[in-house]
Amino acid sequence: MRIRSMGERDLPAVMAIERASFAAPWSEAQFRDEIARDDRVWLAAEDETGAVVGFGGIWVASDGAHLMDLAVSPNRRGCGTGRALLWALAEAAAQRGAERVTLEVAQSNRDALGLYLSSGFDVAGVRRGYYAETGDDALVLWSRPIRSHLAAIAAARERREMVLAIETSCDETAAAVMRGGCELLSSVVASQVDFHARFGGVVPEIASRKHTEAIVGVVDEALEQAGVGFEDLHAVAVTQGPGLVGTLVVGLAYAKGLAFARNLPLVGVNHLEGHLYAARLHDPALEPPFVALVVSGGHTMLVHVPEWGRHRVLGRTLDDAAGEAFDKVAKLLGLGYPGGPAISRLAAEGDPDAIPFPRAMLRSGDLDVSLSGLKTAVLQYVQRERAAGRELHLPNIAASFQAAVVDVQVAKTVRAATKHGVRSVVMAGGVAANAALREALRAALAEHDVRLVVPPMALCTDNAAMIAAVAHDEIVRGRFLGLSVDADPTMHLRGADESRHVRI
Repeated sequence: MRIRSMGERDLPAVMAIERASFAAPWSEAQFRDEIARDDRVWLAAEDETGAVVGFGGIWVASDGAHLMDLAVSPNRRGCGTGRALLWALAEAAAQRGAERVTLEVAQSNRDALGLYLSSGFDVAGVRRGYYAETGDDALVLWSRPIRSHLAAIAAARERREMVLAIETSCDETAAAVMRGGCELLSSVVASQVDFHARFGGVVPEIASRKHTEAIVGVVDEALEQAGVGFEDLHAVAVTQGPGLVGTLVVGLAYAKGLAFARNLPLVGVNHLEGHLYAARLHDPALEPPFVALVVSGGHTMLVHVPEWGRHRVLGRTLDDAAGEAFDKVAKLLGLGYPGGPAISRLAAEGDPDAIPFPRAMLRSGDLDVSLSGLKTAVLQYVQRERAAGRELHLPNIAASFQAAVVDVQVAKTVRAATKHGVRSVVMAGGVAANAALREALRAALAEHDVRLVVPPMALCTDNAAMIAAVAHDEIVRGRFLGLSVDADPTMHLRGADESRHVRI
């Protein structure tokens, strides 16, 4: 795709796109008048055949600019054409001295609204009944200072942008500084495990409070280790979701304040996508398509990744995540918190075939999993043994429980990999540190000539380096957050439809 100046020769194609996009399209005479004006910039996007597939115009005043029109051919929507046009128009306006961009968009136009909100615009007001032909209200949107956004995009394309990333989705306060999406200058993690251990799991109220106490010091340490200051940053990245709402709010509030104070672009990152990018940090040669097994304290899912930034969830847990199941069984057995490492250590001394715990949904025909029944089976076994007066053999229980989890996860992952014909599988998340799961999956995939990519322990658990890695690609795409954005504790992985998960 190429973006160039729009002229009269483009009007037939422009009119076709305009009529396909709006209930009350502009006339050809209006366009002729617009493209002749000195205070307007009109651009056209053309495909590889030279056909016009989108266009846009912006009105530039002394220190601001107003987006007049932006439309994309229906068969090219969702391909990045509109976003490319938007930033090209913003760059042209900035070159003429504009500091901000304003626009109006119909409240019912979810696709366009999703584009603008995910490009760093904020809703500044509402004009009731603005669109007389439909009765729709118009949302008035304002951008943040566009020069800093354009500078970040340019630096990211050259792989020299400096990003401060913040991660507070659960019980680790983390910050990292990264240059160019791969050069990790610092990574600092403050764990709260000791504060939650007595309760056998994360207490959201405590987690939020501890993030508030730690975040300033963690960020300062990350900057000091990297040898940079706030003035060296091109952008601030932060986990927007999913996670505990109270803990997400702490990180997002800090990131918003810093972005506002320093006029820095704000980049929102999906925590789960961060786990996928952790594998790329470990293995820069990793390229889609691949299948990912995401196993953490709060999530267990199989994801097909056809390209970076696009995902299709193939299967997920119907109840407990793998990490939750390990924690709950460890608590039942009196092994403490976190449960995963404790069970893994104990299982190494036991017999995985000692107790025939169920392999739920092993032959269900789909890629979903269920772990609550397994957890209940362990509970019932322990109750029976105690009722019979027999001493519990904890290593055998741990090994048999772990084997039941591993068998199902491995079988489902291999099925997903072979079905989609991928040559690589990524395992990510805190439970990826489990040696038994890692080695069983590696051996099973090797039989199908599929390689397994597992990040090192420091990148498996929650960290901000993975958030910074995602942020690089988001900046290149021109995806930012406005300051009015909220934390999204149930945030989904983004697919082809960018408007699907827009929150207003």
